[in-house]
Amino acid sequence: MKFDLNYIEKLSKILNDSSLTEISLEDGEQAITIRKDLPFSVQPTAVQPQATQPAVQAPAQEIPKENKKGKAVTSPMVGTFYSAPSPDAKHFVEVGQTVSKGDVVCIIEAMKLMNEIESEFSGKVLEICVSDGQPVEFGQVLMYIEE
Repeated sequence: MKFDLNYIEKLSKILNDSSLTEISLEDGEQAITIRKDLPFSVQPTAVQPQATQPAVQAPAQEIPKENKKGKAVTSPMVGTFYSAPSPDAKHFVEVGQTVSKGDVVCIIEAMKLMNEIESEFSGKVLEICVSDGQPVEFGQVLMYIEE
């Protein structure tokens, strides 16, 4: 199935006429997300090949990347946060643990894909801001790392 303009317009109408705030669809290598930002305002996102990158949303407001707690590791996508590779496995990181740039610090599940999130810098984990299984937004702070 190809996401043509008529199909996108129908999805936009469904979104506009319902209490839903977002519709996400995936078909092979295509993905589309349509989100209602303001009442009766719908913004379709660009269709992106699934193989290169899952569809992501721009944050509604800018989230600071750095503060007195250290540098923030933020979510690159909307999804579900997991602190370990499986429910009975050891957590990727714990508060007080030292991580290196490139270490996997968590997983974000988006559209049934498990995306490993790597630290962009080395340092000590000061705070983990979300709990296991919690939904996260694009740009949301996952944890703080002190360099």
